Amino acid sequence: MTAIDDLYNVGTSTWLDDLSRERIATGNLAEVKASKSIVGVTTNPAIFAAAMSSGTHYDEQLAELKAAGSAADAAVYAMSVKDVQDACDLFRDTFEATGGKDGRVSIEVDPRYAADEAKTIAQAKELWNQVDRENLMIKIPATDESLPAVTAALAEGISVNVTLIFSVERYQQVIDAYKEGIRQAAANGHDVSAIHSVASFFVSRMDSEVDKRLEVIGTDEALALRGKAGIANARLAYALFQKEFEAELIDELPNGANKQRPLWASTGVKNPEYPATMYVTELAGPDTVNTMPEKTLDAALADGGVHGDTLTGTEAVSREVFAALREVGIDVEDVVATLEREGVEKFVDAWQELLDSMKAKLA
Repeated sequence: MTAIDDLYNVGTSTWLDDLSRERIATGNLAEVKASKSIVGVTTNPAIFAAAMSSGTHYDEQLAELKAAGSAADAAVYAMSVKDVQDACDLFRDTFEATGGKDGRVSIEVDPRYAADEAKTIAQAKELWNQVDRENLMIKIPATDESLPAVTAALAEGISVNVTLIFSVERYQQVIDAYKEGIRQAAANGHDVSAIHSVASFFVSRMDSEVDKRLEVIGTDEALALRGKAGIANARLAYALFQKEFEAELIDELPNGANKQRPLWASTGVKNPEYPATMYVTELAGPDTVNTMPEKTLDAALADGGVHGDTLTGTEAVSREVFAALREVGIDVEDVVATLEREGVEKFVDAWQELLDSMKAKLA
């Protein structure tokens, strides 16, 4: 038994936040799956940008795409789809053993479409059909413009990973979009028990932005609050999850509907002074997912410090943290708006960098 097994027994599934052709081709992903107890994989534009910009494992497919006259964005998605298909196949046994809850692999729509509902919906459908694996999840950002696309994708029977969530208020909108999507899926004749969804709440980025502002304020009261916002924010989200998916409310959804589990993303600490596993051990609880970069995964395995459910019953103390943040002068709404804007921008920048690199290779 490892700390990751302990997390699973508490109720937290661990997914690896990384994927590359090299990991697949060398057998590394299979080894990590077997030895480190991961039960899923997530990707994002930055992950694929890093994977495709180094090594030689994409060269053969890239040569075929070049000969076929593929455009850069088509080439990027062709290679991404192949990686995700292979990862889905690798995790098929986990998918079947957990009844579809785990064994999931996520691929994200083009981040440049975050403000375009129609393009987001169209690409979500396209990627779902191209990958053609039951254990796929399509990542759609939780922006104002993309929330209707979440509902529309679910209504088509597509499993969705709603990403870039930074506030409980936004999370409420995500839950509402999920529930409406499931209702529409049932009306469209889909088996809703086969549709799964997670809501990806970004944790460490909240601390990075809040800590920066606390240090500008500089008072003892402000500095004492560093490193507390991210966990408190996630715990408030979990309290909302428990309320929105309690037995009587889930019974109001179509028969067989699944809970939309909270997923803790951005769980690698940005401040080296913080414990490497703080976003793991302090966010363990039933019906959750923690997607970790391998560095954080290894730290959790080495530390072994899982100490049970650290989510249930934490709402009151988490509200106190945010009351204290506001009292010292933190504009929480502005923090959230900044993080959402920068979250999309970072993925767009990574995607554009990858497209530029791909254009050069195809040329």
